[in-house]
Amino acid sequence: MKQEKGLVPVFALLLLITAAGAALWWGQSLDVSVIVEAVGELGPLAWIAFILLYALATVFFLPGSMLTLAGGSLFGPVLGTFVNLTGATLGATIAFLISRYLASDWVEEKSGGRLKRLKEGVESEGWRFVAFVRLVPIFPFNLLNYALGLTRIRLLHYVIASYLCMLPGAIAYTYLGYAGREAVAGGEGLIQKGLLALALLAAVAFLPRMIAHFRRGDAE
Repeated sequence: MKQEKGLVPVFALLLLITAAGAALWWGQSLDVSVIVEAVGELGPLAWIAFILLYALATVFFLPGSMLTLAGGSLFGPVLGTFVNLTGATLGATIAFLISRYLASDWVEEKSGGRLKRLKEGVESEGWRFVAFVRLVPIFPFNLLNYALGLTRIRLLHYVIASYLCMLPGAIAYTYLGYAGREAVAGGEGLIQKGLLALALLAAVAFLPRMIAHFRRGDAE
């Protein structure tokens, strides 16, 4: 009996992932509130489930901002950042590999003229260009994951640059989700937490301008 009870969360996790995959495959969107409730009931498997769901959503072009907020609400600012960032990087890596080995023609058609710019950037700067396009959102995130698979960037360089350079945004939006949960629950220090969330968002919004300024300075 104990073994059967232990398998219940595993089956719940598999069903949740299967349902999410089916919904995305048939062009349906995911209800984030439903995801938060379902994942929250998985106990110790919750963070694993959320990483897998985030990765799946990334592969299927589902916007990740709402999921990042949900991750902050579910797991708090520290574990939530790790879960969100790991899920996003895992999904980005899967998309990269799909593009490189399975769907290069489709990705090239979808990328259009932007692919040439990416290839030229990677040729001239390598992983530094990947870091730049992660920090400065000049390309749509989900499409970028696939398009970079058609460049000559090494997989390890791609993964490390993606993980590190998506960190600032992950911290800001995860903390915003956490602060929102605290506001709803009536936790302590709401003003301080709210101000910190706004400061993090402002820093992330200002970061692209600062990076572009330094790049122009280096080019001159």
